[in-house]
Amino acid sequence: MNSIVVLISGNGTNLQSIIDATEKQQIHGRITAVISNKADAYGLTRAEQAGIQSIVVSHKDYADRSDYDQALMKEIDRFHPRAVVLAGFMRILSAEFVGHYQGRMFNIHPSLLPKYKGLHTHRRALEAQDTEHGASVHFVTPELDGGPVILQAKVPVFEDDTEAELAERVRQQELCIYPLVIKWFCEDRLVLQNGKVLLDNKVVPPQGYAAD
Repeated sequence: MNSIVVLISGNGTNLQSIIDATEKQQIHGRITAVISNKADAYGLTRAEQAGIQSIVVSHKDYADRSDYDQALMKEIDRFHPRAVVLAGFMRILSAEFVGHYQGRMFNIHPSLLPKYKGLHTHRRALEAQDTEHGASVHFVTPELDGGPVILQAKVPVFEDDTEAELAERVRQQELCIYPLVIKWFCEDRLVLQNGKVLLDNKVVPPQGYAAD
């Protein structure tokens, strides 16, 4: 059974979607640990309720990013994960950390990458008067939100949308596409090869599988 370690900083809604998918045996794997840099993250409670080991590795306990990343790697590697899943983990990771998990670490970002890397994506989409917005699952590389896109989900942007309404519309799509990507990876269908995403031995377009 594939070991999956999930890193969180907050509420853990995407974590919950992956827990649900593993419990329904839609993913050929199990979450062996949930690790947070914040002790009060509600996602830790979600993990405990599902019988998953929950761990806090607080960045406040370490002098610098390098020391923290080393401690985090040591904790993750105890579980020999096939996949490392970032689910709202609000830390910029060092190149060494990312390199250690190259090709098996995933992130979900609330925009149609490469648009709107970083924070406040929904606000930026509204300010730009975009007609569509969405979420992207991608392999993690040292460039922030810059790794190759695996799958995107698009949503419409309506004229009278608030930031909260748009965020919720995107979040509903995130809950569908993130477990699906982890499922593909655990079935050996998905690989990162020479900077390209391959699904079923076919190169995925830059905007992800099933892109327009």
